[in-house]
Amino acid sequence: MKQIKVGLALGSGAARGWSHIGVLEALLDAGIVPDIVCGTSMGALVGGAYASGRLAELKAWAVTADRKVVTSMIDVSLLAGGLVDGMRIVKWLGDLEVSRDIETLGVPFGAVATDLTTGREVWLQSGALDKAIRASIALPGIFSPTEIEGRWLVDGGLVNPVPVSLCRAMGADFIIAVNLNEDLLGRRLTRTEDTSNQASSAKGSNLLDAIISMPASLRAQASGFKLFGTSGTTPGYFDVLANAINIMQDHITRSRLAGEPPHVQILPRVIDMGLMDFHRAEAAIAEGGRATETALPNIKAKLVHVAEHSG
Repeated sequence: MKQIKVGLALGSGAARGWSHIGVLEALLDAGIVPDIVCGTSMGALVGGAYASGRLAELKAWAVTADRKVVTSMIDVSLLAGGLVDGMRIVKWLGDLEVSRDIETLGVPFGAVATDLTTGREVWLQSGALDKAIRASIALPGIFSPTEIEGRWLVDGGLVNPVPVSLCRAMGADFIIAVNLNEDLLGRRLTRTEDTSNQASSAKGSNLLDAIISMPASLRAQASGFKLFGTSGTTPGYFDVLANAINIMQDHITRSRLAGEPPHVQILPRVIDMGLMDFHRAEAAIAEGGRATETALPNIKAKLVHVAEHSG
């Protein structure tokens, strides 16, 4: 049988993206080693760590990071094209040693971003890895855009939430896609009659914590934002933003995967995780592993089929 190249397309999903760590671990445990890794948004972050040989270090950080640690990485700046500047994240990637040039990585890697001016999809396959990741995770409304080679780039999930096409273009013969955008709609705006639960949920937001702890001058600028709705009122800023992102990514993901289907999809069930629930990595990683183990028989069978029928 022909030796085929396995591509892994790691999709967007904000905090749900921690699931990718569990996916990679389960694949490796099963002897399925990706030859090509592509990522969008959090998929780019986890995929970049894997390609750098730093997946274990990323996991160690993620499972021990509580709200306080995550909040400390959020550098609020209301004047930089987003609520979060993102330079602390770049420094953190450097501390994790996820900052080499992409061309020097042990595994071929590509990240997806969006050109804010033209709306075109941008494939980042060379240059500084940390800067490529920072561009790919620049979710509009949260993170400020990143400039690379004269272009202002934002989150790749706007155009290609699960980068199957990039995997294929980089030479993958068999593509496993991890889709974190399945069955998300209709959940974020669901209200309960217990307003104390809403207050607790709002108080638990890492971004809200960061806004509360920022300097008084910046906090005054933020005071006009209605960040969270209250029972029976118009949804707040993050309610609207989160559900708008879910709607957008659901439709784009369905459209892209219909036209560019992978051989197998892995579908972690992480619908209960909020946009900024980065302190809940342990549960997401476990679910990524569970979903992958469920998909393994199908993956192995299709791998054999593709290998047998490859010319």
